[in-house]
Amino acid sequence: MTSATSSATPARVAVVGPNGRMGAALVALVEAEPGAALAAKVIPEGEQGGVLLGDVDPSAVDVLIDFSHQEAAAGHARWCAAHGVAWVLGTTGLTAADDASVAEAAARTLVFQASNFSLGVALLTDLAARAARVLGVAADVEIVESHHHHKRDAPSGTALSLAHAVAGARGQRLADVVTHGREGLVGARPQGEIGMHALRLADVVGRHEVHFGWGHEGLVLTHEARDRKVFAHGALRAALWCASERGAGRTGQVGMTDLLA
Repeated sequence: MTSATSSATPARVAVVGPNGRMGAALVALVEAEPGAALAAKVIPEGEQGGVLLGDVDPSAVDVLIDFSHQEAAAGHARWCAAHGVAWVLGTTGLTAADDASVAEAAARTLVFQASNFSLGVALLTDLAARAARVLGVAADVEIVESHHHHKRDAPSGTALSLAHAVAGARGQRLADVVTHGREGLVGARPQGEIGMHALRLADVVGRHEVHFGWGHEGLVLTHEARDRKVFAHGALRAALWCASERGAGRTGQVGMTDLLA
């Protein structure tokens, strides 16, 4: 059972993309969860096995779980904002315009956004930030992420979140210090640089490594997801939390830190 508490009124959950791997896993979890009820399976134009978002009765939905493509984010943001439906957003690779749409939606409803819904990744991010604060810019940092060869964006949203956490802990702005891969005569590594590397390998679910090197020592923090169900479980946990918070009238943009607090 995903929920920590039982409720007389199950959370009404709509799932976007029920025919995809994540969507299918989410549908199965929602249907098996006593604290939730599947309100709708939302499909894109041209697919079967569900309904278009515009045809969903918003009064029958408490929260929308969305791991769909970047192109759909702005439209989903407008729908959730217009109807006050909480939005659990796991789509990565968003543009600046998409981020603005998410922020606008958060002004009117509750938006739970995370690049990774794994509890282990949330802990990895916290540990990486702690290490960065202790070691400072004197330590070299390299972040390596590995995913399946179907993944569309690189680096992963999780890797970027880790890099932002490290940079923030060191008082840096990531855009000023990040290097994506290396090739040619790049010269000596500048102090404070954060290296980013993306691997695409067969059916790898997800692996993230944060490497620290200083003096005669090194530290590697690693998280490996062995089954994508860990993300689905985390997303459903977030949805149940959002349904409860929405009932209390909460709005704004939240994430894994709020869920784990």
